Amino acid sequence: MKTLEELRAELEAARKAVKAYEAAHTERLTKDQLAEYAKLLDAADLAKSAVDLKERSDRQAAEEAAKSGETRTVPAAAKGPEKGPFKSFGEQLLAIAQVTMSGDKTGTSDARLKFGQIKAAGANETIASEGGFLVQEDFSTQLMGLVHDTGEIIQRVTNIPISSNANALKLPVIDETSRARGSRWGGIRAYWLAEGEQKIDSKPKFGQISLGLNKIAALGYATDELLQDATALETIMKQGFTEEIRFEVEDSIINGNGNGKPLGIINSGAVITVAKTSGQAAATITFANLVNMLDRLPARSRRNAVWLIADSQVETALYSIQLPGAAGYPVYLPPGQAGTPGNVAPGRLLGLPVIPVEYLPALGTAGDIMLVDLSEYITIDKGGIQAAESMHIRFVYDEMCYRMVYRIDGQPAWRQPITTANGAVTKSPFVILQTR
Repeated sequence: MKTLEELRAELEAARKAVKAYEAAHTERLTKDQLAEYAKLLDAADLAKSAVDLKERSDRQAAEEAAKSGETRTVPAAAKGPEKGPFKSFGEQLLAIAQVTMSGDKTGTSDARLKFGQIKAAGANETIASEGGFLVQEDFSTQLMGLVHDTGEIIQRVTNIPISSNANALKLPVIDETSRARGSRWGGIRAYWLAEGEQKIDSKPKFGQISLGLNKIAALGYATDELLQDATALETIMKQGFTEEIRFEVEDSIINGNGNGKPLGIINSGAVITVAKTSGQAAATITFANLVNMLDRLPARSRRNAVWLIADSQVETALYSIQLPGAAGYPVYLPPGQAGTPGNVAPGRLLGLPVIPVEYLPALGTAGDIMLVDLSEYITIDKGGIQAAESMHIRFVYDEMCYRMVYRIDGQPAWRQPITTANGAVTKSPFVILQTR
């Protein structure tokens, strides 16, 4: 019986014959030509059926061999070198595809592949159906580096990696609701003492932030043609996976409901919504709005604070805002006014950077402009990305499906705004503007 590689070669030849015939006959086919075309299609269908049956037979043989404890010779196309790391992420993706197609579900035929299973949060059992091949450490680091370095939001949060044996983190925080005397740090109080005067004790009050890893998965499809080119496969998959994971993680940092994903700033108890001014027109931003938002930001957060704005319409509105007075100086300094070539400085508003992002609502909606200190948002993640592959999901389209899994959680470090020492207002590192 022919090997799987021989059958696949015949299938490829049959498909090329069909394509060549189609290219050579662009006009309406005659009766004889239709008969010839039908024969070519039948031959391609027959070759495809032969490949399907052989793959099924090889999988069954592998399963039977595993049950009996026997070893099975893996087809040459599925083998990799016994030693040494993968040279590229694309090469590893190809290796995953090869061992999967050969029926080797856990990659024992390629010593470079390491199979892992995802442990359910809060449980001791592993979920076999959610297992996958661990992305080689240096490639995993590159992928997550792209996510963190290119994301304007995620690169600014405080991230805490957790150990391989943990799925959650309980983080002690200061339970502080006011900056008044006796309330700072939840209850610490300092006194001026005369000579010999008795000292008065005080102590801080602690709260706790509980973070449990949530799973985010990205799927990508690769055609048979793409599987022949490791470089192209790596370029497409790396960019696609990192951009999609970054988008979903950053969106959840802003808008997440905390149910199976991070708790977003807008849905947290720490956010302050600044009211619009009296008689303010719809879908506008005024100088008074900006000053009032800045007034609600703690002074210690100004060194890290940035303005986040919706990436459409809001920036246009900023250009029309001027300082009060006859001079009419603009408040917004557009991007590129400082910096070096290739490193254009962001725009600045009241001296703070302006970052347009995709995750905010349209102009005039609450949250279309935010003033935030993202270092006061905490994330945890578990190092490493898991990759799995299936040839069955898009089987009829001759495509492989790759899945990348990343585990992360996050929430604001603040539970609620803090009242100022003089009791005048509350302040928070997360400030948004009301709907206008």
